[in-house]
This record gives sequence, structure tokens and C-alpha cells, in this order.
Amino acid sequence: MPSRALPSRTLVVLVTCPKRTVAERIARRLVSEGLAACVNVVPGLTSTYRWQGKICRDPELLLIIKTRRPLLQTLIDRVRALHPYTVPEVIALPLVGGSPAYLAWVEDATREPVAQALRPRKV
Repeated sequence: MPSRALPSRTLVVLVTCPKRTVAERIARRLVSEGLAACVNVVPGLTSTYRWQGKICRDPELLLIIKTRRPLLQTLIDRVRALHPYTVPEVIALPLVGGSPAYLAWVEDATREPVAQALRPRKV
């Protein structure tokens, strides 16, 4: 398998969303813009957290996003722009292994010209 499919370049990013419409909109945009190869929308979560001094408990959906390390900051910025929360949860986890064919597909699927255009340019 080509070296470009090394697991260290592939990330799983977790994002929670308050509603299915929000989750689906973010998922579609990340994939269509080439920032994610795949986004799973997982319903049925309950999150318990501290916010502004209070303990809160809310239903949420989880996005499981597969992307590449070089796209992470652009992906974070895009999620923040699309997300209704003041402080959206965006957590990136490196992969330590996986199917070489799948990891190569993540690489290829996130090489769209749109992702290139969204990266900050050096002046």
C-alpha cells in the first residue's frame, strides 16, 4: 500500500450536535467541501456537562468524521461557522491503524479541489 495511507495522517473527529438537521447539514457540507471523506451521524446520545456554572443534560447526535491531519484546522473552522453552539465540541483523535484500503480512500476522498481552496494561503 502506498505510504500516503499511513495511519498517522488519518484522524477521527468527534462533534456533537443538538438536532438532526444541524448534524446532517454539517455532515453534508464537510463531505461536499472535501474536508471529510465520510461523516457518520449517530443519534440517541445524552450529554451531561457543566455550562456557565450549571449541570446540564441534553439529547444530542454525534458526528464521527474521517479526515486527514492537514485539514484539521480548516475543518474545525468550518464546523464553528456552521454550528449553533457558542463552543461546539470538536475533538480529533489519531488513528493507530486500520484497513490500508480504507485509509487510502480517506486520503483520496479528501483531496478535492474545494478542500485545497479553503486552506489559508501564505502571504
